[in-house]
Amino acid sequence: MKIGYLHGLRVPIMFLFMVFGFLSFSEAVAQKSVARLWNEATLEAIRHDFARPTVHARNLFHISAAMYDAWAAFDPSAETYFLGRTNGGLTCSFEGMSVPADRKAAQEEAMSYAAYRLLRHRYMFSPEGELSLAQFDSLMLVLGYDKDFTLTDYTSGSAAALGNYIAACVINFGYQDHSNEKADYASTVYSPVNSFLSPAKPGSQGMENPNHWQPLSFDFFIDQAGFEIPGGIPSFLSPEWGKVIPFALSPDELTLYERNGEEYWVYHDPGAPAYLEPDGGGNSASYKWNHSLVAIWSSQLDPANSPMIDISPNALGNLNMDSFPKDLAGLEDFYNLEEGGDPGRGYALNPYTQAPYESQIVPKGDYTRVLAEFWADGPNSETPPGHWFTILNYVKDQPLFEKKFKGEGAELDDLEWDIKAYFTLSGAMHDAAVAVWGIKGWYDYTRPLSAIRYMADKGQSTDPALPHFSPEGIPLKEGYIELVEAGDSLAGENNEHLGKVKLYAWRGPNYIPDPKTSVAGVGWILAENWWPYQRPTFVTPPFAGYISGHSTFSRTAAEVLTLFTGDEYFPGGMGEFKALKNDFLVFEEGPSTDITLQWAKYYDAADQCSLSRIWGGIHPPVDDIPGRLIGRKIGQQAFSFAEQFFGSPATNTNERVANALRVSVSPNPLRQGEALNLKIDQLSGENVFWELIDLQGVRRKSGQLAA
Repeated sequence: MKIGYLHGLRVPIMFLFMVFGFLSFSEAVAQKSVARLWNEATLEAIRHDFARPTVHARNLFHISAAMYDAWAAFDPSAETYFLGRTNGGLTCSFEGMSVPADRKAAQEEAMSYAAYRLLRHRYMFSPEGELSLAQFDSLMLVLGYDKDFTLTDYTSGSAAALGNYIAACVINFGYQDHSNEKADYASTVYSPVNSFLSPAKPGSQGMENPNHWQPLSFDFFIDQAGFEIPGGIPSFLSPEWGKVIPFALSPDELTLYERNGEEYWVYHDPGAPAYLEPDGGGNSASYKWNHSLVAIWSSQLDPANSPMIDISPNALGNLNMDSFPKDLAGLEDFYNLEEGGDPGRGYALNPYTQAPYESQIVPKGDYTRVLAEFWADGPNSETPPGHWFTILNYVKDQPLFEKKFKGEGAELDDLEWDIKAYFTLSGAMHDAAVAVWGIKGWYDYTRPLSAIRYMADKGQSTDPALPHFSPEGIPLKEGYIELVEAGDSLAGENNEHLGKVKLYAWRGPNYIPDPKTSVAGVGWILAENWWPYQRPTFVTPPFAGYISGHSTFSRTAAEVLTLFTGDEYFPGGMGEFKALKNDFLVFEEGPSTDITLQWAKYYDAADQCSLSRIWGGIHPPVDDIPGRLIGRKIGQQAFSFAEQFFGSPATNTNERVANALRVSVSPNPLRQGEALNLKIDQLSGENVFWELIDLQGVRRKSGQLAA
């Protein structure tokens, strides 16, 4: 049985589910839409599965799209996504449904069967799959549906059969969307450049290339969700995910790369990160600055002797995205190397109350630790894409929130608002995963754990006159990065560590005898033993760093929430999450006082998430900013693409069909620097014939689509 983490308490998940799941079903059904109930069932299933952000982003999208189609099939103005369309080469034929007198009841029934069948299919082999399946069965029972009804012939007018049919279509689509679902999403071609590192042992342990990802070795590895992964050396998660059929990503945003005779698909290519060169040339200085910053920021993870700071919107947030760095040099002006944080200075007034935000003064070391744990995988291990669904649901539950699409017109009923919001956000999260992991797989970039230890193994790069100089060494920084001198407590009994690099940083799990009652604190440690702010059975996610998934998912979601609600701000100008004193942190005791994370805008929450990964020792700035910039594009694009299905009039047939082709045509990628043109001819107002033509005039694909 998995050990669940809830506000720092180690409680068996089975017990939590029995208390907070079964006993609240009836009340939940009465208060929440069917779409919301199945969304929460999905989030709960994610908590009982391995922490696989790519897989869960895809599941959230497919389940939301299946429910959306079940709803749209009975709506006179909405267009379906799978039904009656060809997606990635797979056609889900649909002859239409007559609309019954009780349309909402039919929608809810079809949605429930679609979600139920798909959820059972996707989560039956989870480490706690039996628990998830029991939850799905229980929800069907409470909703009054026969879970044993399996017919798919919807032509009889059966809403249940339609739901089963939609699920079957999505399941078949998933078998050929290039995710390798039939092999449990295993990598097919990737192999790591570097040999593995055992974090409990010192140094980088013979790391061959400091610019590439290094696998980690454990006696036993427990993933972010709390499940043990067999084998001891976790494999790179989803390195070829860029090939997965996206939602709104376009072929003209795709670059095709080749390594060892294998293709890697990269959407929104950000270009290469900073590399460390043997002679210290090129972008080596930026590489050193980026990873040194992570080590320096880890000195801010101790509530003792910590400065008191204001963490309210009065002092934090309100960044202008136009101020984000556009190149490596700009990173050094954006991030505060010694004090941590970014240029955000908060808000003069809450725009809703027209009063100043109330200050919240807390120890900085508590704030940074809560950030690192809260944003790591969601408050209850929903993974980053799932975490933003909990935020979306939180927003909708606020008393001041109005269920208006784009903030305009009349309020929607709960079912319509929920299903459209889930469809849009899930499509965006799916595209973020496709783009991010395509980039991760191709650039295969290192993590701070390996980079910091590698540079420290080489020595220092600041002064050739000092001991252990190397062009690949870490730069010295007084008070943070220094050399071990004679008489230093770190020198060792026989001065075996004399001249080595030391860091003033979070001291790591060896200084935590009991996470419930002790903290590691900050102090001088040998750099060869540096550790991210993580537990010893996890340390760093099992995939490359560049670019940050958290930064991309979060900015994508913030864009979607802003556009969908028609407002940048959380309802009433404030969103909150409370972390109670000594009742939240998992890695060590804390926080030492109550902490309330607060955000005025959705963008503030996203930016805070990005910073949390630097304080947590998981990403340097070079991973962060490209993720934010790409997330902005993906969020806006996914929203515009989703909106066309909601019955909004398209400006013209060509625009609508061109957008639809992003879904219906599996991208046939071109080489870097090439492009595609779309030629559309409409005949009789019914059929649209299209061709994809490259710049040399060669037809690459053609077909027809219903207008």
